[in-house]
Amino acid sequence: MTEKNLVHELLTKLEEHISGHSFGDSPAELYDPITYIMGLGGKRIRPLLSLLAYGMYGKNPTEIFSQAAALEVFHNFTLMHDDIMDQAPLRRGKPTVHEKWNANIAILSGDVMLVRAYDLLLPTPTALLHEVIRVFNKTAAEVCEGQQLDMNFEGYETVAEEDYIHMIRLKTAVLLGLALQLGALLAGASKEDVQRIYDFGVNIGVGFQLQDDLLDVYADQAKFGKQVGGDIISNKKTFLLLKALELAKGKEKEELQHWLGLSQFDKGEKVAAVKGIYEQLGIRSLTEKKMQSYFEKGFQQLEALQIKNQTYYAALLGVTQELMHREK
Repeated sequence: MTEKNLVHELLTKLEEHISGHSFGDSPAELYDPITYIMGLGGKRIRPLLSLLAYGMYGKNPTEIFSQAAALEVFHNFTLMHDDIMDQAPLRRGKPTVHEKWNANIAILSGDVMLVRAYDLLLPTPTALLHEVIRVFNKTAAEVCEGQQLDMNFEGYETVAEEDYIHMIRLKTAVLLGLALQLGALLAGASKEDVQRIYDFGVNIGVGFQLQDDLLDVYADQAKFGKQVGGDIISNKKTFLLLKALELAKGKEKEELQHWLGLSQFDKGEKVAAVKGIYEQLGIRSLTEKKMQSYFEKGFQQLEALQIKNQTYYAALLGVTQELMHREK
């Protein structure tokens, strides 16, 4: 079986597992939103990474569909609550839960999703359950810490580069690390391999977020699926903006501060102006360099892994490479 066929088969079976799972029935207002958000799709990257990591050590990934699904349920729980905090109207092109129902329902349904994520971890062998819960809880708390830091940053004039990297590591990257860590841990990999594959996931996760920052400014509008320049319009403190604030001097600094300070403006004009400042400062190249450094750090971790199944390893590399070259 080719690596692409393997990934397709795993995703198909995983989707069947998730869609066939009952999160609860009554009251409908509590459980319908869970079925709704879980049915909106998404790439299912986190559970897929768990399945591939498990298969790399010679195990059948169907044995951990429940634990892999727990990661997807947790991820969607965070999205449901993030959407409330961000007052986001859409998620994957559809109304967010708080828009379709209301904020109180979205909060409560999200709470139940977290509980159900723990339910899905219960099939873990007793000898491993304590460690699985420990790493899951550590990551869950870190994701919340990252979200709080992101909200804190909204009130700051600027943020140091290392603080921004720390925030995105917590908010998004550690969950990718956990996905791979969980698969390796459940497969009985060595302590060293579990740590290496976790570090791989975290490093590529940071790289992916930097890539998202880039895509928001430089993506092809026809392929991107949302407004290019949305981060510029909202003054979101991405790596690009923070680097520009750090490097801009004289006229460039004045112009950047001018656009950041406006409450009313033409969106297209602002995006073009700030993008022009980025070009003058070489921000795109600096971001790409930083992004590639994290990808390289990640791949270095894979070199020492003691794996048993090369097909799953090749599939993991293929999925990672595909994400690294995505255009949306």
